[in-house]
Amino acid sequence: MTADKGLPELDPVIHAQARLRVVAALNVLGEGDEMTFGSLKDLLGMTAGNLSVHLTKLEEAEYVRITKTHKGRTPVTYVALTRRGRLAFEDYTRAIRALLDPTGGTP
Repeated sequence: MTADKGLPELDPVIHAQARLRVVAALNVLGEGDEMTFGSLKDLLGMTAGNLSVHLTKLEEAEYVRITKTHKGRTPVTYVALTRRGRLAFEDYTRAIRALLDPTGGTP
């Protein structure tokens, strides 16, 4: 998608700094791999409440999948980037590159 003057449009769901960090962290995992909520929280240095709010936005956009389960008696929440989320992140990074270098790297 493009905005006025032919500049690429940035996905507002991903563009928020915290959500961009979440998606970038999950994108490093292999497709179908997941990370525990606690590990993601620690990796990003976010509070549980803040991370939860941003994951809810990403989940509503179907960019992440949240799976709640138990390990023994302990509840565990897993977070994974969906295929849709992975494609949205690829589009977002392509749009950022186009904004930074509108010539496409050609002199």
